[in-house]
Amino acid sequence: MALLSELATEIVIPVCAVIGIAFSFVQFVLVSRVKVTPERHAPPQSVNNNKNGYGEYLIEEEDGINDQNVVAKCAEIQNAISEGATSFLFTEYQYVGVFMVAFAILIFLFLGSVKGFSLKNQPCTYDAEKLCKPALATAVFSTVSFVLGALTSVLSGYLGMKIATYANARTTLEARKGVGKAFITAFRSGAVMGFLLAANGLLVLYITINLFKLYYGDDWEGLFEAITGYGLGGSSMALFGRVGGGIYTKAADVGADLVGKVERNIPEDDPRNPAVIADNVGDNVGDIAGMGSDLFGSYAESSCAALVVASISSFGISHDFTAMCYPLLISSMGILVCLITTLFATDFFEIKAVKEIEPALKKQLIISTVLMTVGIAIVSWVALPSSFTIYNFGVQKVVKNWELFLCVGVGLWAGLVIGFVTEYYTSNAYSPVQDVADSCRTGAATNVIFGLALGYKSVIIPIFAIAVSIFVSFSFAAMYGIAVAALGMLSTIATGLAIDAYGPISDNAGGIAEMAGMSHRIRERTDALDAAGNTTAAIGKGFAIGSAALVSLALFGAFVSRAAISTVDVLTPKVFIGLIVGAMLPYWFSAMTMKSVGSAALKMVEEVRRQFNTIPGLMEGLAKPDYATCVKISTDASIKEMIPPGALVMLTPLIVGIFFGVETLSGVLAGSLVSGVQIAISASNTGGAWDNAKKYIEAGASEHARSLGPKGSDAHKAAVIGDTIGDPLKDTSGPSLNILIKLMAVESLVFAPFFATHGGLLFKIF
Repeated sequence: MALLSELATEIVIPVCAVIGIAFSFVQFVLVSRVKVTPERHAPPQSVNNNKNGYGEYLIEEEDGINDQNVVAKCAEIQNAISEGATSFLFTEYQYVGVFMVAFAILIFLFLGSVKGFSLKNQPCTYDAEKLCKPALATAVFSTVSFVLGALTSVLSGYLGMKIATYANARTTLEARKGVGKAFITAFRSGAVMGFLLAANGLLVLYITINLFKLYYGDDWEGLFEAITGYGLGGSSMALFGRVGGGIYTKAADVGADLVGKVERNIPEDDPRNPAVIADNVGDNVGDIAGMGSDLFGSYAESSCAALVVASISSFGISHDFTAMCYPLLISSMGILVCLITTLFATDFFEIKAVKEIEPALKKQLIISTVLMTVGIAIVSWVALPSSFTIYNFGVQKVVKNWELFLCVGVGLWAGLVIGFVTEYYTSNAYSPVQDVADSCRTGAATNVIFGLALGYKSVIIPIFAIAVSIFVSFSFAAMYGIAVAALGMLSTIATGLAIDAYGPISDNAGGIAEMAGMSHRIRERTDALDAAGNTTAAIGKGFAIGSAALVSLALFGAFVSRAAISTVDVLTPKVFIGLIVGAMLPYWFSAMTMKSVGSAALKMVEEVRRQFNTIPGLMEGLAKPDYATCVKISTDASIKEMIPPGALVMLTPLIVGIFFGVETLSGVLAGSLVSGVQIAISASNTGGAWDNAKKYIEAGASEHARSLGPKGSDAHKAAVIGDTIGDPLKDTSGPSLNILIKLMAVESLVFAPFFATHGGLLFKIF
């Protein structure tokens, strides 16, 4: 038996979730102390007793600029961005809501029809002596958990977007006091989102399990099968959020860059550029709301995969609630570890110079991983029996608790390796990005060639890291080991999201500084925050992709068990055709999303050019551009264009399962997993490298960078073109692919009983 009692488990999990929510609220209160209403700045008290330069004069006071106008201008721009982001999300959620209702009905009908909507109890799959709840109950409860997962995902994205738009102008205003204060404001805002999302996901899942248990009683197999709908709901919303938000942000970004920077030679966030508000709105709806939903989906699915596999192990059969909740206890420990880690960035250490920003963010990853390793050891010791059995494709496998600790640990450390490899290939502090920047000397073509080569090369080490974690975790604990390894990678999700959300907040802060006409010294500070944020965003995407690979493999294993497939034989035609079609799907999906960004950007470029050519005095700064039309172009394009890629992902498992059966579907899942991970890593890192190569030239921090610049030079223009090609790769196609591989796997798992009973129509006919 486990050392932790059932009662203690019932208390610990919700308490940790509530602590996470409370901590995010405290961080929010601290951010809200920065006022965006004009007020006279108090004279400095004493420089010694205030950290991060709080006692310094504002830069504007040194420069003799009236800061009241600046604050008012910042508040005005912040409101415009917030309104644009809110209206887009409401429009998107209306469309997605229709889909959610339709898909919920589909889940109920398909799963209910497995036993002809019978209300009779049925023999359990793994113990025919016992009776389990009817298939109709699974249909009803799977539908409920799908809706709960979808609503939690939508809420996660929306709350993240609200805090980001609340914090961007505050970060800009704090940059006047010093880079340290601006960093803390941006980081705390990211932490609000990180902790809110991690704690919310855990709490809703925990409450759902306890409510479902009231009906299911001892039928844990049926209970945790119904819970898989939670992961499906989370990921299906994330798909539309990621694709829709990605198309929105990149259409605006590409349009603003191509006309503003390349043709008109004006700065990135110049208020004269008509696409500038749409660009800043896009950062929030794509990188914040989309990323929040995406990582929530990963968390929900890895938890569901682990619970489904464990429900038929010795925990499930002996009804050991504490051991069964091991995945939730890891997430609970993760919240506490991330809370301590966050204090290192905001309270224990002081940032005084620009060069300290990126190391501070990297320390977050290292500290959280080291502390979490200790945390996992504690949870494994108190929550697991010294040995237990896992059901592994028809045979029982004996596992020791220390072996499961190693499974979670290998996932956690593989995540750190992927994070640092991503950083090496996307940060302009290292040679890969500097080589890409150097290639701009001979034009855009060589820049593109070098960037693509970098992306392909950057796949090697992450794939080995994923391969090692799969081998170790499967050897020790079969599919359960892989599921908890994925959970290990996501156990520090609160910190991962905090440093990820920090990036778009800093990006927006720089845009607001430019539009509000603040001094170049403030813009230098926000640019430094943004460049570090670019790298951390790439690290966040690396985590998301790595965990998606492990999650989808665990879900794949659960699907194979649920569909009663004894072996997946690649040499049989049924499986091989699925494998080759599955490997093609990420290319098809990427083609759709890239083309969507291209066609939306085309309209945006035409509109921006039209305004520059037809509005008298716009270039001179005497007239105001029509921002609203550009916002509308991005909104309309993203809503229209997100539906076909979404339909491709959601319908593929249904079509393959119904017409070709579970063997072919298992091939499709394996194929999409293998090719999807490679393309996703390569696309994200290529785009990140091009973006930071451009920033490397713009910053001119080294002799080499100055030889390529300044802004407006031929090398800089070539870098801008590379960046615009990379935008849809790193912010639309790449991040959306990890949802594709997870979503198809979890959908197949949810519908597995239906496919196993009624699937393979074509093979039955012929």
